[in-house]
Amino acid sequence: MLTPPNPLKSRQELDAELDDAARAWLDEALAEAAHDAADAAATPGTPRQEASPYASSPWELRYAAAGRRCGQENADSVRSLLLVEARASLPAVTRLYEQGTAAERRAVLLTLHLLGLGDTALPLVEDALRANDTRLVAAAVGPYAADHLDPHAWRHAVLKCLFTEVPVGAVARLGDRARGDAELARMLDDFAAERTAAGRPVPEDLRTVLTLTAPTAALAPTEES
Repeated sequence: MLTPPNPLKSRQELDAELDDAARAWLDEALAEAAHDAADAAATPGTPRQEASPYASSPWELRYAAAGRRCGQENADSVRSLLLVEARASLPAVTRLYEQGTAAERRAVLLTLHLLGLGDTALPLVEDALRANDTRLVAAAVGPYAADHLDPHAWRHAVLKCLFTEVPVGAVARLGDRARGDAELARMLDDFAAERTAAGRPVPEDLRTVLTLTAPTAALAPTEES
């Protein structure tokens, strides 16, 4: 079974890697995010969903600076922690995605499944899947997409990975969603036929997914001695 790697580090892992200045900066950033979440919880009559799309909280400014202050190798994890600590609303994640760099967009996509937004953030995933940036495509097919993309959109997301050479190991719950999917199998066969007719190699990942579309042995009667 393919298991997508988890690109996000825990707070404990970050603390072990950051120097004193970066840890202090992160403490302050998370405190600002928590303060924003507490303010929102204290004023439930004013939903953050109605906030201006151009407004920003102090922690959102920290979000943009994460790579510079904590290192690019830690930026995804720091940004994810900020989003979770702030209990980021749909307007906030949309704003950070639409106004952000590719790296900032990637962190949003990697964190969507932790924010309790239901299917309301699907437009962000759909936007990423229209891009040709493989970093965004790989982030877009994570747990949030596995939970919320409808079958048609999910199948096309898998094909997008094959087209852009994003390893299908990035696709969350690939085995579960592909199992017994005859329509996905047909689409994969068509794609393979097109590649062969064009004299191009068929990706090994395509064969991997095609195998997963078959009903599993677990669905057959179990033999007992």
